Amino acid sequence: MEKKPFITLEQVKEIVKEYPTPFHIYDEKGIRENARRLKEAFSWNPGFREYFAVKATPNPYLMKILKEEGIGADCSSYTELVLADTIELPGENIMFSSNVTPAEDFQLAAQLDAIINFDDITHIDFYEKIAPFKETMCCRFNPGGKFQIHNTIMDSPQDAKYGMTRPQMTEAFLKLKNKGVKHIGIHSFLASNTVTNEYYPTLARLLFQTAVELRNETGVHIPFINLSGGVGVAYRPDQEANDIFVIGEGVRKAYEEILVPAGMGDVAIFTELGRFMLAPYGHLITQVIHKKHTYKEYIGLDACAANLMRPAMYGAYHHITVLGKEGMPCDQMYDVTGGLCENNDKFAIDRELPVVEIGDYFCIHDTGAHGFSMGYNYNGKLRSAELLLCEDGSVKLIRRAETPKDYFATLDFLGL
Repeated sequence: MEKKPFITLEQVKEIVKEYPTPFHIYDEKGIRENARRLKEAFSWNPGFREYFAVKATPNPYLMKILKEEGIGADCSSYTELVLADTIELPGENIMFSSNVTPAEDFQLAAQLDAIINFDDITHIDFYEKIAPFKETMCCRFNPGGKFQIHNTIMDSPQDAKYGMTRPQMTEAFLKLKNKGVKHIGIHSFLASNTVTNEYYPTLARLLFQTAVELRNETGVHIPFINLSGGVGVAYRPDQEANDIFVIGEGVRKAYEEILVPAGMGDVAIFTELGRFMLAPYGHLITQVIHKKHTYKEYIGLDACAANLMRPAMYGAYHHITVLGKEGMPCDQMYDVTGGLCENNDKFAIDRELPVVEIGDYFCIHDTGAHGFSMGYNYNGKLRSAELLLCEDGSVKLIRRAETPKDYFATLDFLGL
């Protein structure tokens, strides 16, 4: 199955008259439709709430679109909390899930009345010196071992720095209860970017059973269970995408089988999706500026790993469409590179594409999450603009491109 861009060559040619490449562009229509599908898939749970993982795409314009669709924010740092406050999200719509947390971050989260999710049992005493405990708090669970589905190992929680052990969860619940906390939620994240409808239901069963045990052991009311993120997207055209309705139904069955018989049918289901919410609805648009013929054939773009780090950092696959050549045969093999002084600055290695010429525009797919947000300034490269393709077809600048003045702004040196 071929991936189709949500933007055409003709549109790009109009856009670059005002906003030169490279730039990230997001599809408002796709974002809103996806948010509505998610909410419909979990509509069986009256308390369901999605907290968008701000780290994926920290832009207030996009967060505001999600807010209009009834979606909150999952924040992990001081500045992400500031973003949530800037779009005027109420406290119950902010989930603060962090680790190795500075005191000022906890302090701001408390001021905003966010739901605070403790990553470590030692954070409870640390927090007590910073702010009063609230009636509702949360604890992050790490079951350890290896997390697997149908004998396939998805990830190794035992190697992750996040969350508390099972005995620590009981201890934390009792400790918080003694400090006046009346309601304690459970949070867990066990695998990243899963492309299987089984992940959430399997995780849900584990957390639902743990919730029943913790309620019985401590007598604490558990108001919500947060499945966190981990539901991925099909980066490759031959992958079958997750079906959020199948996923929602799988979680519902586990809920009915485990929580309802235990008298816990009032538990709300929370999610913290970032990649699933936005990745397919963002493109990195970049232009071919060089072709190099040495031991391989190279295509040089005006974008680089500073604009999209995932291929260089993880060897991640991002599909590429040469705009205007969608119908041509992909019978040429290229390495697609940026201009950093690093040999891993490659968007693709041995990628089959149509014949490419200098001046062609590339659409790099699925950059709507963990794309712009992972950018950096190595080699003095400047971050690109972010644009929004609005539902009415117009284009809006939602973050301007950096300039050399921005790069030097934190220096205090004569002449700069």
